[in-house]
Amino acid sequence: MCRIDELSRKEVINVKDGCNLGHICDIEIDATDGRVVSLIIYGRSKFFGLFGREEDIIIPWCNIQTIGEDTILVCVDLQYRRHRKLRGSFFNFFK
Repeated sequence: MCRIDELSRKEVINVKDGCNLGHICDIEIDATDGRVVSLIIYGRSKFFGLFGREEDIIIPWCNIQTIGEDTILVCVDLQYRRHRKLRGSFFNFFK
């Protein structure tokens, strides 16, 4: 068994590309049966938060491979996020 505060201290690593996704910030629970549905990692701040932040990463529980002492290994495809990372709010800010 693992507590929520213990989960939030662990680094989340994507096994597809070895990328460190960050730490668990929130969890989604199904209220009808009390199951954890997904883990949520808040998006990183853009320019000290002045330009908002990137999209949150939502990891379904079925994509978690291993929960270790220090890390959580997940298998998620995040390539679609990388192509549109910074384009948008910064350039639209001055229009």
